[in-house]
Amino acid sequence: MNRVVVLLVALVGLLLLLGGYYTSARNEFVTMEENIRARWAQVDNQLQRRADLIPNLVETVKGYASHEREVLGRVADARAKLAGARSVNDRIAADNELSSALARLLVVVENYPNLKADSQFTGLRTQLEGTENRLAVERRRYNEAVQGYNTTLRRFPGSLVASLAGFRESPYFQVPEAARAAPQVKF
Repeated sequence: MNRVVVLLVALVGLLLLLGGYYTSARNEFVTMEENIRARWAQVDNQLQRRADLIPNLVETVKGYASHEREVLGRVADARAKLAGARSVNDRIAADNELSSALARLLVVVENYPNLKADSQFTGLRTQLEGTENRLAVERRRYNEAVQGYNTTLRRFPGSLVASLAGFRESPYFQVPEAARAAPQVKF
């Protein structure tokens, strides 16, 4: 009889330990997911700040380079896609397209010395550069949060808890291959 009681107490203790570990690990995943959401919100804030600067930049460029309609149209289209994107993956893809369109626009600007000297354009470009720097910092922080979460998610025994609780990997904010090449400036 004593052996049965000891075995039963040991089994209940083991179940309590496993239940406590599961609860603790699940709570850690929830905390990490919230951290990723908070980091993404900061990325999203900077994306919106940049998107808000673009119409002013485009209008300033239009005054000097009205025949560059294709480049200006790509910037406007990419900005519209970013505004319409809802999921993290869609926003990342739309931002990558917008970054590429902005890079092409800034290359076009190099052909217009009067535009480069315009104080309104210079101010907008400085604001855009500052926003790009803040965006780079927030992307890095977001990717660091994703890395910690995804690593914990894939490591044993966290992977068991993650699969039981339905946690999935989060996407990194990656730069597309096309954006890695330096734009060509021709004079």
